[in-house]
Amino acid sequence: MTTRNCGQLLVECLKALGATVSFGVPGESYLAILDALHDTAGTLDYVLCRNEGGAAFMAAAYGKLTGTPGLCFVTRGPAVTNASIGIHTAMQDSVPMILFVGQVGTAMKGREAFQEIDYRAVFGTLAKWAVEIDDVDRVPEIVARAWTTALTGRPGPVVVALPEDMLTSLTEAAPLTGSAAIFEPAPTAQAIEAAQVLLKSAHQPLIIMGGANWTEAGRAALQTFAEASDIPVVAAFRYQDQFDNHSLVYVGEAGVGMPPHVKMLIRNADTILALNIRFGEMTTDGYTLLTVPVPSQQLIHVHGSDREIGKIYVPTLGIQAGPNAFSAALSPVKGEWAAWRASAREAYAASFTAPAQPGPVDMVAVTAYLRDNLPADVILTNGAGNFTVWPNKFFRFGREARLLAPQSGAMGYGLPAAIAAKVAHPHRTVVCLAGDGDFQMNCQELGTALQAGAQPIVLVLNNGIYGTIRAHQERTYPARVSGTTLQNPDFVGLARSYGFHAERVETTADFAAAFERALASRTGAVLDLMISPEALTPRQTLSQMRDAALASRKA
Repeated sequence: MTTRNCGQLLVECLKALGATVSFGVPGESYLAILDALHDTAGTLDYVLCRNEGGAAFMAAAYGKLTGTPGLCFVTRGPAVTNASIGIHTAMQDSVPMILFVGQVGTAMKGREAFQEIDYRAVFGTLAKWAVEIDDVDRVPEIVARAWTTALTGRPGPVVVALPEDMLTSLTEAAPLTGSAAIFEPAPTAQAIEAAQVLLKSAHQPLIIMGGANWTEAGRAALQTFAEASDIPVVAAFRYQDQFDNHSLVYVGEAGVGMPPHVKMLIRNADTILALNIRFGEMTTDGYTLLTVPVPSQQLIHVHGSDREIGKIYVPTLGIQAGPNAFSAALSPVKGEWAAWRASAREAYAASFTAPAQPGPVDMVAVTAYLRDNLPADVILTNGAGNFTVWPNKFFRFGREARLLAPQSGAMGYGLPAAIAAKVAHPHRTVVCLAGDGDFQMNCQELGTALQAGAQPIVLVLNNGIYGTIRAHQERTYPARVSGTTLQNPDFVGLARSYGFHAERVETTADFAAAFERALASRTGAVLDLMISPEALTPRQTLSQMRDAALASRKA
């Protein structure tokens, strides 16, 4: 029998499960794990981050991109509370993630010892599962369960607390030798038949799809079915990369700032196939497009977790099945809805038309350039803010392109997500779009990118304001600006200090050449785009918002 300490056993178990990358910030509570990771460079790497929030975002993004649990290591108390933003994001995104956190020694628990937290209480409702390991011999069992829990049903984050003294305890317990091959639940023949009967009876059918646990084969099967059946497809909030936007059946994204034609489609559809979605607020326009709890539309809700079916809406037909297995089982259906689909596609195409934006750099032109020139397998990332309309509504994602964007609406996600993407796919082009406020939430992670050799291209849309809040402010309290104007640092100088190529883009005409230089840079790049605060939304200026609100008050 081989004797190991707990840290060594844990790392060997993770390697056996297939883990190759982890993200974290060091802490004295898990020194035994850091010591074990010393011997796994090149097989299980540790990406050293600058803040636990950034590390947790990277793990969440890695899980979303790869479909395997993103791993994050942090220490107790302040560190894990910093990381909580990534746990929340992973939960709302339904992506696999495991966060390992140090805990006070077992003899000190319950005394409010230094940095002590009751992890089950704090994260019990924030994560999919929160557990503390008290016995070193149970590490293989609980780590295997955490891995499976993160991946199956509705994927999500797991928090595993590890008491400091347990991590140094010795054990003869054998590490795991591999991971379980768990197939997603498949639909019964009766369920498929019932779903197809409902779809055939429709006059205006609609598919709403989303989620992060699709396979390439599953996505292809759904596209084949939708195209053969000529049924329009809408992507749930920030999952438009999961369906080929160039397909004639793709008609838009149901998310924040939902286009009018997408609202109309959901509201007017008589039969909706909701595939692998959890019916979030953004996808339903604040739960107004379908009546709670019983929609007027015939609803077929398909999800791998039984807890999602009927959680908000009572479906006409609920099917517990994984998205890939369900899509593979579908056969084409025919109906008199060709005009319905064609009209939706025309409205989607028209949604890309927007007037030239006021100010030095016009994002309509910039996004058009990116749409035409980025490689097919580009990975786009963004955090939160009004600027996200450009990657989310004005970019077409083909079969190979990916979007990493938080359903939680978390600011600061974009840069860490881009770094995680470069760690996972170092040879792919990764472009992060960030507002100036959004960028400053985690700009210190440029240091992580430099050290890890994972340097993306970052476009900072610099308008000197917290744009989303300013928009709400002007609509609700017009001409009373408070707490939304930013005094920014020199982003070019900041980026260069981290070893990045950096430029300030003063005009629209300067963008194309600057972006080509960014693509050619071997050290990543930060382009500081001078955006007018007036260009707050594609079709309404800030002044127009204010004037409309003032006029409404006078009326």
